[in-house]
Amino acid sequence: MRLLFTKFLLLALTALLLQGCEILSGLGLGDGAEEVKYAGLNAEQLYNKAKEALDDEKYATAIELLETLEARYPFGKYAAQTQLNIAYAYYKNGDYEAAIAAADRFIKINPRNPSVDYAYYLKGLVNYNRGIGFLERFLPTDSSQRDPGSARDAYNNFEELIRRFPDSKYVPDARQRMIALRNNLAMHEVHVARFYMMRKAYIAAANRANYIVENFQRTPAVPFALEIMQDAYTKLGLDDLARDAEKVYALNYPDGPPVPEHQKTGFIYTLWDFIALDQ
Repeated sequence: MRLLFTKFLLLALTALLLQGCEILSGLGLGDGAEEVKYAGLNAEQLYNKAKEALDDEKYATAIELLETLEARYPFGKYAAQTQLNIAYAYYKNGDYEAAIAAADRFIKINPRNPSVDYAYYLKGLVNYNRGIGFLERFLPTDSSQRDPGSARDAYNNFEELIRRFPDSKYVPDARQRMIALRNNLAMHEVHVARFYMMRKAYIAAANRANYIVENFQRTPAVPFALEIMQDAYTKLGLDDLARDAEKVYALNYPDGPPVPEHQKTGFIYTLWDFIALDQ
């Protein structure tokens, strides 16, 4: 009797679970919602609709269509391009972690695909633009004062692209972005050195400035690093080293830094300096 009761109870629970799944699916809340929504579309139709959504910048819709296409036709003729398009759609939709994961997945599954260089380039773009929010897009904030982690990742991504695919059509743009990233990373080190100076940690400031001179040559940060070295060594009573830094500065930058630290014009920049949110 107990065995029969147990079987009856299990059957009843199974029936309830199945009914619940049907209700969720009917409401569009279950895992099969997209499958039902696009049930009448074949692979080509799904791909074309997703491409149309991408062209119209409807990235959430494109992601939904592309994921449906990939789930339904994982080995079809659109499979590789679908995986790459998903990574791009995630990137444009602001889902940066998902974009990186999708690009890595494409690289792993399609290492010999003709478009694999774009996957490496896309990873660089994601990290290059990561963390740029409303303020950074529309107000003149100093990006070199923010956490440089994403900038370093982007630099490494572009460097890997150039190393693996030196003839890729994306290399020229990647090189230009690397120049900007390197300048940005160098100026970040200047801000760190200045912070040490404010805290009267003169040895740390001098070491950081020296690191800039040695590792970020031919960047706009070098003259500012030399100024910090002069000041730090003077504070430490190391007059010979301070004079050496001054001589190098005078020899290479007789007219001052060739590139101004800030190029700001107009009312919005004046207001931003007055508020001093970057400080």
